[in-house]
Amino acid sequence: MADVRGAPSTAAQPGAPGKKALPATLTTRARPIALAWACAAVILLWSGLDLAVAAGGAAAPDAIDAAIARYHEMLDEGNPAELDEQRGEQLWKTAAGPAHATLERCDLGRGPGVVKGAYAELPRLFADTGRVQDLESRLITCLTTLQGIPESEVVAKPFSTDSARSDIEALVAYVAGQSRGVTMQVPLHDAKEKEAYALGERLFFYRAGPYDFSCASCHSSSGSRIRLQDLPNLATTAGAQRAYTSWPAYRVSQGLFRSFQWRLNDCFRQQRFPEPVYASDATIALTMFIAANANGARYNGPGIKR
Repeated sequence: MADVRGAPSTAAQPGAPGKKALPATLTTRARPIALAWACAAVILLWSGLDLAVAAGGAAAPDAIDAAIARYHEMLDEGNPAELDEQRGEQLWKTAAGPAHATLERCDLGRGPGVVKGAYAELPRLFADTGRVQDLESRLITCLTTLQGIPESEVVAKPFSTDSARSDIEALVAYVAGQSRGVTMQVPLHDAKEKEAYALGERLFFYRAGPYDFSCASCHSSSGSRIRLQDLPNLATTAGAQRAYTSWPAYRVSQGLFRSFQWRLNDCFRQQRFPEPVYASDATIALTMFIAANANGARYNGPGIKR
């Protein structure tokens, strides 16, 4: 497989107009709150299953689905991703780098500085780079060309950890939040966009590694579940729409905001594949395949996951 390194990875509403930016310390405070809320949701889930067992001797599939749906509703009621969106907005509007410039002239596909609705139309072909780019790779372009930050520095910390937050993930949170409620319209007009989609489809079904896994091993059948998580069929319109429109997302179990590039990286890790190069053509192609399959749905992220 192209664009991979040799070792498996161990990585683990926009700020509304008029809202004051929250202090960075609140991001740390949000983690225990989110974890406590998730624990309450799990207790509710198992209470619902216990009632189903008491009533019928076994938890009926409908009762299980209803309890899990309520669990996800509880998670959605308090999403700490808003803190990351606000931090991303600050980063977007603050002059930085050797050029001491903001990112407010960054062209995400709808013209310089236009953020609203941009995420719902990515990945796409950009004329200035001649590449199909997703949000993360496009942010790399803007950070290097507008602010003058070396690419090696930009990609040095693509994913957040307990001890250090990733600036690029915060920017992802802000930009993605600006497409909330917008219909997904990823373009497949240009030959390069069609090539990226086709490559993504091939990679999705490509089997390899010690377990002979592929993305499709978990995500090409409907009605599957692992623990409390549905395994959506990403090769179908309905499955891709349900899944992709909730990413990027805040991961409650980690207390961290996660980008879609991180989601792909973690899937590679679980398959025991080599770690993909961040924002590579391979990961962009996979994103194109899944995102284009989600066309027509309303984007509803950033989401919140267990």
